[in-house]
Amino acid sequence: METLHESLAAAPEVLRLFPAFVWKAQLRPELHAPLDAAILRELDELMRVSGGPAPGTTWQSGHGLHRREPFRGLARTIDDAVRTVLAFLKVGADAFEITGCWASVAARGGTIRMHSHPNNFLSGVYYVQVQPGADTINFHEPRPQAAVIRPPVTELTAYNTDQVVVQVARGTLLVFPAWLPHSVDPNASDAPRVSISFNVIFGDFAALAKPLWGEE
Repeated sequence: METLHESLAAAPEVLRLFPAFVWKAQLRPELHAPLDAAILRELDELMRVSGGPAPGTTWQSGHGLHRREPFRGLARTIDDAVRTVLAFLKVGADAFEITGCWASVAARGGTIRMHSHPNNFLSGVYYVQVQPGADTINFHEPRPQAAVIRPPVTELTAYNTDQVVVQVARGTLLVFPAWLPHSVDPNASDAPRVSISFNVIFGDFAALAKPLWGEE
């Protein structure tokens, strides 16, 4: 009897439906170094007032950092990145705004649980200070029903994994759908892990529902 493989006119095509994207860019050192220095100075001032992270914890700032002068350069970079992502997605919306921008400073052992960012369209993270042991972010399977049955696999691939670990460096900028669940492993280094997170929504949508904050 003819096998399925023998009966096919060509190799079967694998269709990837409804993909979740993560847009990753690396700023040049001459661009991100002064930006990072200005951000770290401002965060030092903020933490001097409120207190920084205790061992095993992650300190977070308020959500209006994009309105502060030391973050103006980053806000412009985020604006450019969002326009690039919207063009890639073929989304014709020029009126968008940052709904929140905040810092996360993780001491050794500091982590961020899995979460998403409701009532936003895009989210992202800019990495100010990372090092070995504190230089990854995890993205998780966004389809709840995919976990109903989890058979054993012989090899992890993009088609059967429920988590993707993305490596980052100083000056890395990530943009991704706000609904995509993500988390950060505990900081295994002795230096703080410093990142700036942000959310974006279209200007016409902002009045429909108050954006909710994630962590990062």
